[in-house]
Amino acid sequence: MSNEIKEIISDSIMTKQQMLSDDKLIALIEQVAEVCTIALKADKKVFFCGNGGSASDAQHLAAELSGRFLLDRDPLYAEALHVNGSYLTSVSNDYGFEEAYARLVKAKMRRGDVLFGISTSGNSMNIIKAMEAARAQHAITVAMTGATGGKLAKACDFLINVPSKQTPRIQEAHITIGHIICELVEKRIFKSKNLV
Repeated sequence: MSNEIKEIISDSIMTKQQMLSDDKLIALIEQVAEVCTIALKADKKVFFCGNGGSASDAQHLAAELSGRFLLDRDPLYAEALHVNGSYLTSVSNDYGFEEAYARLVKAKMRRGDVLFGISTSGNSMNIIKAMEAARAQHAITVAMTGATGGKLAKACDFLINVPSKQTPRIQEAHITIGHIICELVEKRIFKSKNLV
């Protein structure tokens, strides 16, 4: 049993080691953090969407920005699109689950806002449609996926594809990347205001 546990931990570490040695990925994460910083400084909004565990990650990261991360500071506008259960179930019932996020994007997102679409496979149709709707609104789109990027690779402005094909390892890396972005955004916005 202990060897099995060690192997799982080792796999998780190996995924992060691959990320650590990928200078292009590191630069991309920094670029996305800068895009979010610019958007939030300009009074724009950051939205997140995903399914299942990725919906939990979306809600987690939205909370880190809208509440606080490391600093005691003013809130930032960040929102996970799935948190209104009545909306999600009614629109899914009337228009199909594939359209649920896209319709909310059309209602909420505007030019310069940022949408993170989180999908380990990169092939979740409701996330793809949300990204397409966000682009139509002239918003900035960031996909967080596994190794291949799936169909989301062509539906986004920025593709953060974790070097793994295992859903748990991808999700663990997504939270790590999300935390990095939250920390960088928070520091860049609020340290410059001398709030720490």
